[in-house]
Amino acid sequence: MCDCAKKHKYQGPDDNPYLPYLARVISVTLETPNIKSFQVVLDDKEKMSQFSFEPGQVAQLSLFGVGESTFVINSAPHTKDYLQFTIMRAGEVTSAFHDLSVGAQIGIRAPLGNWFPCQEMEGRNIVFVGGGLGLAPLRTLILHMLAHREKYKDIHIIYGSRTPNDLCYSKDLADWQRRGDIHVTLTIDREVPGWEYKVGFVPVVVGEAKLNPENAVAITCGPPIMIKFVLIELEKAGFKPEQIYTTLERRMKCGLGLCGRCNIGPKYVCIDGPVFTFAQLKALPDEL
Repeated sequence: MCDCAKKHKYQGPDDNPYLPYLARVISVTLETPNIKSFQVVLDDKEKMSQFSFEPGQVAQLSLFGVGESTFVINSAPHTKDYLQFTIMRAGEVTSAFHDLSVGAQIGIRAPLGNWFPCQEMEGRNIVFVGGGLGLAPLRTLILHMLAHREKYKDIHIIYGSRTPNDLCYSKDLADWQRRGDIHVTLTIDREVPGWEYKVGFVPVVVGEAKLNPENAVAITCGPPIMIKFVLIELEKAGFKPEQIYTTLERRMKCGLGLCGRCNIGPKYVCIDGPVFTFAQLKALPDEL
């Protein structure tokens, strides 16, 4: 990781990492029937203007009186007007977030965790493999790389979901497909009338893509079962474990290494992650 870790570590109001910054929702976008994206701004305008993070870092979002959960920051790192989070309705906290409207107040502890080593990836071919909401942590890295397109070689995005209605970020996907300097492969699990792109599970599409591992890096995120078989296909293609990255932000709890609920063997996801190489994960107990 770069030498700016202190700059991108959450300190909190009055340098108290337990206290969240107050923030307001300024936009709500329905991505799929059960997924929404929220754009928020910190109430402290000076802090908002100075806020910085790296692709892959996360936030603890809190709804007072309800609870707190971990979500990846998926806006572009160079965007200073707002922070974006994408949330699937799944439990009490996420359902409460889905009931929010513009103007609602929330708490934010961010940025937390490590990040994708963008500088180490410069000059290399990049493969993104995402499934469903797994595109959220990839999105911020994609936006960063597209903003610095000249620093990276070929970029290939493979993204899939169960149905067309389950694909997130439809506007982004359309924008990326129109670009002439990246390759986008979209797929759904089963054929649907009117669907013009690939049909098949994401790991199968990865295998069919005949990816070249030479001078390449692969970043994958999605449902655990998808990641499991994507890793198999990437290794079949010749990718070494050191060339593959994923993120385990879903396992994070307090974000500070205090509660001990996100450990995998001797590692804590909130302190040592959430971004790991496949080589690092292979050295840990098989608890994923």
